[in-house]
Amino acid sequence: MKTMTPEEVAILSHPNIIDVREVEEVEEAKIPGSINIPLGLLEFRIQDLDKTKEYIIVCRSGGRSARATKLLEMQGFKVINMVGGMLEWKGDIA
Repeated sequence: MKTMTPEEVAILSHPNIIDVREVEEVEEAKIPGSINIPLGLLEFRIQDLDKTKEYIIVCRSGGRSARATKLLEMQGFKVINMVGGMLEWKGDIA
């Protein structure tokens, strides 16, 4: 599984970020431009994703995003888990 730190993600220009936290968590703070697909709904929303793009997967601390990354990898997606999650994020929030 590929990983990136929040600091590495923060310097990317226009990353494709999927936040797998629950809607209530995302309403508190999210990375600008990220899309929210809660982990429990991810397998039902796979058809909405583009296999030609690389996605960075984010959650609160890195556990749920690791599970989501494995799930998407098994489906042939290019994905990276952001270790440390939003607890470690120091960049802008929306």
